[in-house]
Amino acid sequence: MPNPFHIAFPVDDLEAARRFYGELLGCPEGRSSDTWIDFDLFGHQIVAHRVGDDSKNDRCGLVDAKEVQIPHFGVVLDMEDWKALAEKLTARGTEFVMPPQIRFVGMPGEQATMFLLDPAGNAIEFKAFADMKQLFAKH
Repeated sequence: MPNPFHIAFPVDDLEAARRFYGELLGCPEGRSSDTWIDFDLFGHQIVAHRVGDDSKNDRCGLVDAKEVQIPHFGVVLDMEDWKALAEKLTARGTEFVMPPQIRFVGMPGEQATMFLLDPAGNAIEFKAFADMKQLFAKH
């Protein structure tokens, strides 16, 4: 299978998202918190983030106690490709929204991640798992 696509999108009701994506569409649920839910959409990772209504253009969600921009999209790379991209972007002086780092350390779903913006301000996440079987692992 090619690298799984990743998209995070805003919702105002996590339970409604759980019913729609989980029950109606049949997407298995992965990790979740009180502010977000991972779903397996035919092998691709989609993440519903509960956000407030205060600003349609500047919404953030908390993941592993860090703010991430919602919405954002990206791709799940293998760890070696992620490291090579992180090194390339860092060497070119890329301004990161969230610099390359590891989150959920020692937990199911431990992952490398980095966020940057494209020229139009769209947030892009590149992530990798040491063990791809952990993509939809639950806590």
